[in-house]
Amino acid sequence: MAVGLAIASEGGQYNGRLTLLVLLSCMMAATGGIIFGYDLGISGGVTSMEPFLKKFFPKVYTKMKEDTKISNYCKFDSQLLTSFTSSLYIAGLISSFLASPVTGAFGRKPSILIGGAAFLAGSALGGAAVNVYMLILGRVLLGVGVGFANQSVPLYISEMALPRHRGALNIGFQCGVGLGVLSANIINFGTEKIKGGWGWRISLALAALPASILTIGAILLPETPNSLIQNSSNPDKAKTVLQRIRGTTDVQAELDDLIEASSISKTINRPFRKIIQRKYRPQLVMAIAIPFFQQVTGINVITFYAPILFRTIGQGESASLMSAVVTGLVGTTATFVSALVVDKLGRKTLFMIGGIQMFVTQITIGVIMAILLEDHGGLSKGYAYLVLALICVYVAGFAWSWGPLGWLVPSEIFPLEIRSAGQSITVAMGFLFTFIIAQSFLAMLCRFESGIFFFFGGWVVVMTAFVYFLLPETKNVPIEQMEKVWKDHWFWKTIVGKVDDEKKAYTQQGA
Repeated sequence: MAVGLAIASEGGQYNGRLTLLVLLSCMMAATGGIIFGYDLGISGGVTSMEPFLKKFFPKVYTKMKEDTKISNYCKFDSQLLTSFTSSLYIAGLISSFLASPVTGAFGRKPSILIGGAAFLAGSALGGAAVNVYMLILGRVLLGVGVGFANQSVPLYISEMALPRHRGALNIGFQCGVGLGVLSANIINFGTEKIKGGWGWRISLALAALPASILTIGAILLPETPNSLIQNSSNPDKAKTVLQRIRGTTDVQAELDDLIEASSISKTINRPFRKIIQRKYRPQLVMAIAIPFFQQVTGINVITFYAPILFRTIGQGESASLMSAVVTGLVGTTATFVSALVVDKLGRKTLFMIGGIQMFVTQITIGVIMAILLEDHGGLSKGYAYLVLALICVYVAGFAWSWGPLGWLVPSEIFPLEIRSAGQSITVAMGFLFTFIIAQSFLAMLCRFESGIFFFFGGWVVVMTAFVYFLLPETKNVPIEQMEKVWKDHWFWKTIVGKVDDEKKAYTQQGA
């Protein structure tokens, strides 16, 4: 399996090449992104289908069809409807913390396997649902699946990849999210046309397909060398795996770094308590700030509610679903572009480009809707297409910046001793903020109206400034040497540098 693209060793880099085994393993693991993306796309699509609304959310259906006095912005304002969407994220938040000890004690593979199996069960319940309680229980199981997968898959990919390929391969997870959203939108567009009003069942049940691939793949995947060393006293097995995935026998330098990192991690009994120490302050800040900023870009409300949003501006059911397909295709394409350039341009450059792009388009959309979209009626066809085009530009900006990098950067910055705990915090914060935004968006749309785009646009300015001043560049830095970037950073060195100074002083006193 050691077949791949040979790349010469660089200064400060480990030996090896991009082997077929690593490529296939990361592609299989990235199926975890597909299940997440599929759910994002499906939940938004089925909640705009009239038979689905009529069966499970009749009050929303009545407001949409019969209440001619209600504002365009308030037609879908229903706490029960948002509970259907956001119940997944509460379950995901809780399960991401449960996934941390599993990932740390048993390895990355078991967490991926649990994630796939739970998502499989949830898709079966959703497709067979006969009442709203069964529907929401299915969503909870989907949340458990997504929680375990999102906690373990980015770690798995980052640990399998060489530093110079880590960005491109880890973005495979976000590519999976994009493909999942796109597939869901295409399926929704097709199933909406099924006569008899049961097409939504197919949309929900087909989530079993990527879940099956992830579950089977988790059985076949090799465990990461980092995890093997962390959970075994015998480094020979890890060395054998390392030689297979690197396509070379000369892996001693990388193995030594892994053993050193593992020996440090084994002295840590309570990683969640450890991560709040001052020396890990930069990583903890990023674990909270990055998922928060990723959600207040506004992207998930576009993904969840794209069909509803397009119906708000006056499009019909089929046209709104087709518009969601277009935005999904744009997002997937832009994510692939990001994978090609992230290890050349670097993380911060893409953050800057995407931030400017998202800000300009959100403000423009807000202005158009503020001037032209009233409480009743819709936009003209020309302006509706203009809004669609601007949303596509916005989605592209997110898809080559905060989309993939919001997963990539947290997965590569934590030292091994707090890596599982740090990733759990990142994923849990993502679910928490996603839940808050998802639960409040329809009510915010009703009250803020077009101002919702100015709200998210303001946050884009804040997050772009945060990245510019506080996030160091991490491209091509070996994952077990990442602490150096904080010690060299103009701000963070005043915190982690002092820790090192205190440690040296203590050592000298002891001597």
